[in-house]
Formats: sequence, structure tokens, C-alpha cells
Amino acid sequence: MFIKRLCFALLTLTLLATSGCGFKLQRSYSIPDALKSLHLSSQDQYSELTRLVRERLRLNSINVVDANATLPTLSILNDSLDRTTLSLYPTGNVAEYELNYLVSFAVQLPERDAQRFEVAIHRDYLDDPRTALAKSREMELLVKEMRIQAADQIIQILASIETN
Repeated sequence: MFIKRLCFALLTLTLLATSGCGFKLQRSYSIPDALKSLHLSSQDQYSELTRLVRERLRLNSINVVDANATLPTLSILNDSLDRTTLSLYPTGNVAEYELNYLVSFAVQLPERDAQRFEVAIHRDYLDDPRTALAKSREMELLVKEMRIQAADQIIQILASIETN
């Protein structure tokens, strides 16, 4: 009886610890069969975002093929990064920025109108002029993380599209 209680307590503790630290299982999205093969178009085929979206499509077993009138098309229309000032130091220098990354894309199903979508990612960024080199590297990493999150959200939206 004591061993059962001990096992139950350990199981409960493990579940609480993993849920409290933000652990979650990798999601596998249920992409509709009509979107299992599609054409990916972008203004810049070699951009970081296009590369990440192509990689996410491959990881979700979606074949990226050449343009074809009978297949759906995922078009990355544009992506932009804006920076707004959130706070200032008493000296008037910028202390904190908000980075806004916006991606517009469209999904064109055969014989249907294109559906437009937008993904917006926001991050706060502290700017200390005494550590300029470290801050530029930090901003590069933040932008890369924002692009990864945008690519993931594009796949989530693809999984939610009604193809019937």
C-alpha cells in the first residue's frame, strides 16, 4: 500500500514539474488531404522565412511541387519587421523597443478565391547602449525566433483551412 502511494506521489510530482516548467509534447498537425501537395511561392525564394516554411512543410509531410493549376498554392506575400519605442532612459536614449513582425500570406485552392491571412509576432527588446555588440546579436536571435514562430503559425493555419 505504501509503495502504491509513493508511486502515485512521484507520478503527481512529475506531472506538476513538467507542466509547471512549460514542457509540452511536439504537436503534429492534421493537414487536410487536399493540402498534402502544394506549390510554395514567394517574392524571395531564398529568404529565411521561405526556407523555414519549406522546412515546416516537409516536416509535416507536405510535398512542395512546381506550379500547377490543379494544386493549391501557398503564397508568402510579404513580411516586415517594425520597431517601436516603449520606454526611454532619463537621458533621452531608448531603453526598450517592441519588435513587430508581420507576415501576409494567401492560400489559393483550385477553382476558389484566395484566402488571405496575417501572422503577427511581438517581442520586447531592451536596449542598453553600453552593450551594443551583445544587443545586436540578441536582436538577430530575436528576429530569427520570430521567423520560426511565424513559420509554425503558418502551418497551424494551413491545418485549420476548410478544403471542402
